Amino acid sequence: MQSHPVMHADAAALLRDSGIVHVVAPHPDDEILACAGLIRRWHALGAAIHIIAVTDGEASHPGSRQWSPSQLAAERSRESEQALAALNVPATRTRLALPDGQVAAREQELVQRLSQWLSPGGLVIAPWSLDGHPDHEAAGRASRHAASAKECRCLEAPIWGWHWAAPEDGSFPWPRAVAVRLGEDDLRAKHRAIAQFRSQLEPDPSTGNAPILPGFALARVLRPFEVLLR
Repeated sequence: MQSHPVMHADAAALLRDSGIVHVVAPHPDDEILACAGLIRRWHALGAAIHIIAVTDGEASHPGSRQWSPSQLAAERSRESEQALAALNVPATRTRLALPDGQVAAREQELVQRLSQWLSPGGLVIAPWSLDGHPDHEAAGRASRHAASAKECRCLEAPIWGWHWAAPEDGSFPWPRAVAVRLGEDDLRAKHRAIAQFRSQLEPDPSTGNAPILPGFALARVLRPFEVLLR
C-alpha cells in the first residue's frame, strides 16, 4: 500500500489573523468529529468559535420506535451543546434546521443563510466537498460560495472521506492536506466530547441497527492529529 506524507501545520498558522472561526456542521457531531482539537487550540489563541448546525440530524434513525425525528432533533442538538461544554470552549451555536438528508436540494438557500452569519475576514471550516455524503458535500460547496462572498478563508475537513478514500487510488487530495498534531489534553477532550453523542454511539434496540458511529469510524477520528484541506 502506498503511503502519502502530509505536510504538518500548527493551529496559529491556520488561524492567521482571523478573530472568529465558523465551523459548518451538516449534522450535530460533525463539528466534533472533524476538528474538536483545533477548536480548542483556536479558542486558546483568542478566536471566537461559532458552530453553524445546518441540520438537526433528525433522519439518523429511520424507522426507529425509540427515536422519532423530533426527539432526535432535540437530543442531537443537546448532545452538541454538551460536547462543546466537554471541550471547555464557550462557543456560540446557530441552528439552521434544514431538513436532514435534503441539504443539496436547499443548497442555494444555504449559501444565503450562511452569508448572513459569516463574519468578514473570519475562518470557515466546512466539510470536504467530495466527502461521500450528499449533505456534507452540499454544505461544503455552499460554505465555499458563502465564504468567498464574505471574504472569509475556507478550509475543508474530511469526515466520511476517511472511511472510503483509499490512499493508493488517487481519490484523496493529498497535496492540499495539512495535519495538526493534537496534544494529550486536546485528544482527551475530544474523547470526552464524542462520548456525549449517545444517540449515535448506542445501538437502536427497536430496529436492531448498529450504532451510527461504529468502532472503526471512531478510531479514525480519534487519531492524535486532525487534517484539513487548503
